[in-house]
Amino acid sequence: MSLSTSLGRPIATVRMHCSGQWQHSPWCIHIPTVLWTPVYYTGLLLALWTWKCLMMVVFQNKIIYMPGVPPNARSERVADYAHLCGGIRWSEERTRAADGTDIAMAVATISLGNTKYLGGGKRAPAHAYVLCFHGNASSIPPRLPDLSWVLRAVSDSKTTNLPAMQLTFVCLSYRGYWTSRGRPSEKGFRLDAEAGVQWIAQQHESKYGGGKESPIPILLVWGQSIGSGVATNLAATGRIPANLPIQGMILETPFLNVRAMLETLYPQKWLPYRYLWPFLRNHLDSWENLGSIASASVEKKPFVYIMEAKRDELVPQEHTEKLFQSCLDLGLPVEKETVPFAYHTELIARGDGKRTVSQALVRLIRRALDSG
Repeated sequence: MSLSTSLGRPIATVRMHCSGQWQHSPWCIHIPTVLWTPVYYTGLLLALWTWKCLMMVVFQNKIIYMPGVPPNARSERVADYAHLCGGIRWSEERTRAADGTDIAMAVATISLGNTKYLGGGKRAPAHAYVLCFHGNASSIPPRLPDLSWVLRAVSDSKTTNLPAMQLTFVCLSYRGYWTSRGRPSEKGFRLDAEAGVQWIAQQHESKYGGGKESPIPILLVWGQSIGSGVATNLAATGRIPANLPIQGMILETPFLNVRAMLETLYPQKWLPYRYLWPFLRNHLDSWENLGSIASASVEKKPFVYIMEAKRDELVPQEHTEKLFQSCLDLGLPVEKETVPFAYHTELIARGDGKRTVSQALVRLIRRALDSG
């Protein structure tokens, strides 16, 4: 092998040991094959490692977010799942983020408590809103049948003992997912989440006005997996109307942050991704967000409800344990429930998971009512 200058003159020649004799020349450097092979493959691996690092940094959003999984995720329709929703009627709504991105939502409203008092001259004390953030590699429509089950369970006046009022679920699709426009990024998700809150505030004012006799709005957020990071981002740093504070958060199969997930998904020391956390533009750091939420100068801290899947094959159990302990250390009101036999994406697909979520929602609504 020859290395040449730009003028084409040989600088050195590498000759392999074939016959047991080494030829000597002032122009030649002789390296045995046994030494050349490790050098060659080490250089090849280093080049591959560098290339993967570069891809991770440059195409970070494409590696982290998967709006096109499964293949039909962006073409799903609410109407295709209507027959599985048990009478709960979902409508597709649109809103715009602060940067103009068009965002899709699926919305349903039900009555809670003793419905004979609604419209009977008695004022409903509140209207509860649940802003839902779905997980990665998924779409909203397939999740609607399970969410409908939860809505029906919450509306069961025999078990919930809630006053006559209404509950609205707003399932927001991030930019780039389902029929929302734009491209996924954590910065964009923050704007999308804020747009969801603004839409709820506008709908509430449009329906009830701003008088003292109007039902108070109760805002709860529910995030699944990557949606938990979106939910805690919103609660920690989101621009939220003063009259619509977040009063409760359901974190379903949450993780600490993207950095911790890199170490979980790529544990081998020779893989580059886990070492690239200094270059991350996406953090979804629920661990840090909890600290910001606890230190915020607000009178009432949101109640945190952590839901863990016992057989979670993606997020280690230590993530939920650390988040739970962090809430305790920070003085945030918190509870944690574990759904047995559930894997990461099927927590509310199981009956015990649905019941756990519905009970959590009832308790969060009751707590918000009792606190005024």
